[in-house]
Amino acid sequence: MRSRRPARTARPVRRRMATGATAVALGLTVTLGGQLATPAVAADSATFTGIVLGVGADETQRTVSWYSSADTAQKIQVAPSARLTDGAFPADASLFDALGAANTSTGGHNRHSTITGLKENTAYSYRVGSEGNWSPTYSFRTQDFEGEYDFLFFGDPQIGSSGDVAKDTAGWKDTLDVAYKANPDAELLVSAGDQVESAGNETQWNGFLAPDQLRQYPVAATIGNHDVGSKAYEQHFAMPNTDRSAAYYANGDPDSNTSGGDYWYIYKDVLFIDINSNSYASSQGGGGDEAHTKYVTDIIDQHGDEAKWKVLVYHHSIYSPAAHAKDKDNKARRVDLPTTFSKLGVDLVLQGHDHSYTRSYEIKNGEKANPDEKPGQGDIYPGPGGVLYVTANSASGSKYYDITAPDDSGTSGAGNGADPNNPDNYWYNSVQNQEHVRSYMKVQVRDDKLVVENLRSGTCAAPNAAVEKGSWCDNTSADQPVGSVVDKVSIHPYNGDGQKLQVDVPDAAPGEFGWTIDGYNGLVDLGTAKEVGGDHFTATGKINPIVVSDTRRSLSPWSVSADVSDFKDGDKTFSGSYLGWSPYVLDAGAGAEAGSSVASGYDDRGKGLSVSRGLGSAEQGHARGKAKLGAGLDLKIPDTVAKGGYRATLTITALSS
Repeated sequence: MRSRRPARTARPVRRRMATGATAVALGLTVTLGGQLATPAVAADSATFTGIVLGVGADETQRTVSWYSSADTAQKIQVAPSARLTDGAFPADASLFDALGAANTSTGGHNRHSTITGLKENTAYSYRVGSEGNWSPTYSFRTQDFEGEYDFLFFGDPQIGSSGDVAKDTAGWKDTLDVAYKANPDAELLVSAGDQVESAGNETQWNGFLAPDQLRQYPVAATIGNHDVGSKAYEQHFAMPNTDRSAAYYANGDPDSNTSGGDYWYIYKDVLFIDINSNSYASSQGGGGDEAHTKYVTDIIDQHGDEAKWKVLVYHHSIYSPAAHAKDKDNKARRVDLPTTFSKLGVDLVLQGHDHSYTRSYEIKNGEKANPDEKPGQGDIYPGPGGVLYVTANSASGSKYYDITAPDDSGTSGAGNGADPNNPDNYWYNSVQNQEHVRSYMKVQVRDDKLVVENLRSGTCAAPNAAVEKGSWCDNTSADQPVGSVVDKVSIHPYNGDGQKLQVDVPDAAPGEFGWTIDGYNGLVDLGTAKEVGGDHFTATGKINPIVVSDTRRSLSPWSVSADVSDFKDGDKTFSGSYLGWSPYVLDAGAGAEAGSSVASGYDDRGKGLSVSRGLGSAEQGHARGKAKLGAGLDLKIPDTVAKGGYRATLTITALSS
């Protein structure tokens, strides 16, 4: 008899298994957690539009929102992409029930749900609808749940602002194509607000939602002043941890036909807080800036220690260089907000609204924090309370605002005076730029810094609706091509008066579980059987020892078992059930315990080793190490078996989770 691995259970000589992997032989599959929905009893005829993938409360979640033509029970179906067969979802794909209601300003209904339990570094496929009536399938990919990453920030697409939805949509789509072609691993798509020109215009919303990237990368939407006048913003986006209390609505009425709310989420090492800056004065009816500063304070008090960086996002730029720089409401925000942000240790504030690019100096309590900071300085080291404010230009080219001139109203607080170091700029701006060229921002989140870049996503050429309709442009593709850098700055954190220490702990090596046949895998020769008692033959021997090695950190249980085929010599045969064994541990280690002895089926008409029997195993939590397993073989053969030289195959199977 010889020990080998036949084709039906073929394995390499050494089987390796990383911690957390599922052994093939176990036949187990892993599904996403979440609310498993009851399958629909009958297909409905709803059509689905406006599908958008949203950011979740953390890396393990995504939200999905969509419009439905009918008020039917719907859900999201999700599975790892590798488990789809010819586009078909597996039977055990995860289902997440959707919530929603009738749309307020247009026909149809809205739906949204949250996907939970995602695993890192996994491609997923998803679709929305119900059994028998699903949308097309879309996909997204998770990455490492720890460590460095990039996200992209896009200024006011404002589809429809140029008067030509198609041209605005073309510019918006081109910016996303350029941005994600250059940064395919960027993990979030963050909006500065003003997704559309008219809050309730679904034609414009369709233009904004047209790019495929909005179903592939999680979107973190911000509400702008052009989005607030309808429930469409709330119907299209289901942002995590959203607080829609009256205080966070400009008119103080969540039940009105307007949108509002503040929300937050943590993605890896960044705490993001997004507020509705349309509600800035309590005289409007809402809580105004005071309510927002309290909200930001509460969130940072509760969750600030869970992240290395704090990033705020809102629409109205308080340190802007263009048409809105001197607006009464922006001057009010410029007084109301910065001191709180400095006190709370905010690192970066991302803004829109003014359709031009600006990067502030370090601002502390509403004043320039470092008098020595130079215009355009590439590295800044904010002391305690120093905050960088950045305003994004148009990502679609639908509208640009020209930079305006400073005045003599002062160089702190609400003032719009000139920068003493650069009199053409406002006192608060390190960099101002307007070329009438589409752009986007890339933020690199690193352990020791945030790197903020403004990058051109277009030239003077189409698609660039505002320029196509007659606006000037000072860019040329020859000297300022797509992808070129408008501005770049690195923010280095303040580490206090002492010294902070940092060390990166990588993922631990998962270790391996494997087994080999000790030494030469030769034929196990049981010799010539001896007749016993006048009614049967016996033969004995030992298997070639099996060496098991387990270095996994998971300390997961393992087992090694074996079964034997029938013994054959040409067309002569007898049952493998006549073989029994007595396992033992030759060399202790890896928590190994010997399996139970199995008698020859000749003795008790049993099945012997013709069915799988345990050779050795270890429980969960065993020590890492190596063990050697052996077994004595006991073969009893009825004397009715014909003379011959018989051989069988012992198939060895190793299992672990």
